[in-house]
Amino acid sequence: MPEDFEIIKRVLDGDVDAFRILVERYQRPVLSMMRRLIWDSHRCEEISQDVFVRAFQKLSTFDPARSYFSTWLFTIARNMSINALKKKLPLLMEELPETPVFRNPSHDLSDKEIFMQLDEKLKTLPGKLQRAFVLAEIEQMPYEEIARIEGARLGTIKSRINRARARIYAAMKDMNGDIR
Repeated sequence: MPEDFEIIKRVLDGDVDAFRILVERYQRPVLSMMRRLIWDSHRCEEISQDVFVRAFQKLSTFDPARSYFSTWLFTIARNMSINALKKKLPLLMEELPETPVFRNPSHDLSDKEIFMQLDEKLKTLPGKLQRAFVLAEIEQMPYEEIARIEGARLGTIKSRINRARARIYAAMKDMNGDIR
């Protein structure tokens, strides 16, 4: 598998079709990260396409001495996610639930319900905590890379991740009385 820098060099030398390799390599992780930040799969798909368009347009500004391509790309995705969240879009009627969901909290939650509740708790975190948690726990990125993506110090990232974990743990414990 060619290294990212070799592919970038080919693209910059005129082989624009080589960019498809980078898209195929990073499309799934970028989309996965964005889904956990934006929570709207349709918007995520549109924005992730825009991320790759922007990356292609700005590819000549990528500096391999400063970061990995993946870090640079995730930074673009992060910034575009933040911008998308700032734009308030109207809720479409087809996105509204048909009937309200009522649950008896004394019943055991299935694994699917637990993950849905975890996602809901994750949505309530402030953006910086949410992004750090998603990148570390879900995307399994090293803390150093998260720090570069977020433009923050390593200690700050560790603190954000720990605060996010504590809030999610407390919310899940309150919900279940205990965490499995």
